[in-house]
This record gives sequence, C-alpha cells and structure tokens, in this order.
Amino acid sequence: MILKANLREASRALISSRQRSILALLGIIIGIASVIALVSIGTLVQRESMRQFMEMGTDILSVQAEQGRGGGSPKGFRLQDIVIIPESLSSIATVAPYASSYGELRKDGKRMSIPGLGVTESFFHMNRLAMAEGRFISDLDGTTAHACLSSNLAEKLKAQGIATHPGSELYYDNRKITVIGTLEPAAMGGMRPYEIQEGLLMPLPAVQRMSSQSIISTFMARLSPGFTTVQGTEEIRAHFSALPDRMEVRIMSPEEMIAHMERQFRMFTLLLGAIGSISLIVGGVGVMNVMLVSVTERKREIGIRRALGARKKDIQWQFLIESVLLSLVGGLVGSLIGVATSWGIARFSGWQFEIVHGALVLGVGVSVAIGIFFGYYPARQAAALNPIQALRTD
Repeated sequence: MILKANLREASRALISSRQRSILALLGIIIGIASVIALVSIGTLVQRESMRQFMEMGTDILSVQAEQGRGGGSPKGFRLQDIVIIPESLSSIATVAPYASSYGELRKDGKRMSIPGLGVTESFFHMNRLAMAEGRFISDLDGTTAHACLSSNLAEKLKAQGIATHPGSELYYDNRKITVIGTLEPAAMGGMRPYEIQEGLLMPLPAVQRMSSQSIISTFMARLSPGFTTVQGTEEIRAHFSALPDRMEVRIMSPEEMIAHMERQFRMFTLLLGAIGSISLIVGGVGVMNVMLVSVTERKREIGIRRALGARKKDIQWQFLIESVLLSLVGGLVGSLIGVATSWGIARFSGWQFEIVHGALVLGVGVSVAIGIFFGYYPARQAAALNPIQALRTD
C-alpha cells in the first residue's frame, strides 16, 4: 500500500512539473535509444554474417596469393596449379578460382562502368547461387564471350531499356558478349565476391584473354568430408611451397573471419556505446536537476509530512521513487525507439530482424540504475531537511 501511494504521489508530482520532466526525459530517451539501437544493430550484423556463412557452408577456405619477397603486387596463381588440387590433396574436394576485372558495358549508346569476374563452373555450386533465367558459365565455354548477369546489373540494364534475356548481346570493353543467364539475388558477405551481386560473370579464360591485368589472386576451396580447416590449410600451403615457382599463400577459414568480424563489431559497438553513454550522463544530470528543484519547491510539503510523523526514510523513498519512475519512463520510450531504429536499418539493409532481448534488459536496467544513482542525492537532501525550517518556508 505504501509503495502504491508513493507511486501515485510520484506520478502526480512529475505531471505537475510537466515541462521540466519532459526536458529531463529527452536526455534519457536519446541515450537509451542510441545504446539499444547500437547494441541491437551490432548483434543483428553478427547474426546476419553467421547466417551467410552457414548458407555457404563452414567448410570453405579462401586462398589468396601473398606478395613476393620483394614486395609489390601479388603475381597471382596459375590456373593449372589450382585445378590439380582436388586430385593431389585428399583434404580438398573442389576448387573455384576467379579473377576480377573492370570495364565499360555499352549498348545502344548507353554506357556504364561495371566490375567483371572470370569464373569456372564450380564457382556456381561453391557459392550456392541460383539462376533466375538461363544458365551459368560452363567449363566448356572456354574463351567464348559468354556472360552471366548479376541480379542488380540486370535490374539496372532493364531500367535503361536494354534487353537482358538469354541470347541478347552487349559490348564489354569493346568486345561483343552474349548473355546466357541472370543470377538470383544472393546475400552478400562471408567469402562471396561483391561482383556476384553487382557485376558481370564470364568464363575465366575469356576474362584473362581480354586483359593481362586479370590475374587469379584468390580461389575458394571446399574441404572433403571428415577433414578440418587445419588439415586443409596445411596441405594447400605444402602444395604451393613444393611448386618450382614457390608461392606464399594466405588462407582464411570461416572461423577466422567470423572471429575477426566479431572483434571488430565489439570494438565498434563499445565505441559507439561510449558515445551514447554521454547522452545518458547528460540525461542523468537532468534528472538530478529536476529532483533538486522539486525538493526546493516542496519544502513546506516535506515539513508537514515530517510533522505528521513521516520518517526521514519515508521522505527519501518518496523522492527516490520519483527519480526512478522518471528514468524508467525514459528508458521504456528510448527502448522502443531503439528497437524501431534497428528494425528500420535491418529492413533497409535486407537483414533478418530479431528483437535482441539482452539489449532490452540492458535498456531497462540502465534506466533504473540512472534513476537510483542520480536520484539518491536529491532524495537524501529532502530527507535531511529540518521540519521546523521547512514549515517556515513561504
């Protein structure tokens, strides 16, 4: 009953000083909303990255050519050294080399600069891609100028009135190419090259023939069943070390990439969370200011209550409850805004949205802690007032 009465009295007091209460709430709302949004977004990004890795499989290695001993750009792999890996190494089931390029795509006087990617047939299955129309690149295409369009590129071309159906012809770097298919949209991230979503995919030999700058600097390798990433890594390193033209390689596994991203996300979230905490401190100071003003304005009321038998502890609890109630309301509103913000960003980015319950608990818990921490001093000041002096207050 006493708690209910204190809550009712706290609500009445906060409503009576509506303008000051709203101003104090703003700092709490902004701080809690920013912290909730940042923690939620960081968690959603981690879950999305994990989902993308799981979609491709965690049994894939990304192998990159390292710089030579004298520095400079990597010289790249030779295709023949890559294609023999599944036959030579028991730990590797499939490989998918690719080479990047960049050129100008044109048709009917319309031009756009786009990235290109030279791939082999195994690239399709390695990246778990799907066709929206037509077929993918085949190893039988060789140096034939066939091309598969990414989903975003096909949409851009259609928006300009350019045909993208199988059999249509375009010009890429002044070479006539024939479209043989269009890819379905693929979730980006993990080990997938961004050209899958934005560029033009062609047979690897054709891309290398078009430009001497299109080297194979990276290839993907899928582990054989029963083998670990450590075994695969060791065998690949040994394979390239044993070649006449010895090569140093850098091998990344999904576990390493996930751990690296999680470290980055944690640091980024902590940094932005620290920035959001500044708003919480400002909001807490606002709460303390409102409570101190309230104590000053209600000295006579405090004196009457003490004269009627209220103990110091009762007065202190009354003002502490007001402070916690004010902070809790700000925390709840801030939590809703933070969740709505993270939902909007997830929807805009195409991520799967989930409510991060830990972030909500954090928001409510922090708001209550702010109310107690910044409300304790004003509550103590109210409880310490001399009843006789308080009654003499005009």
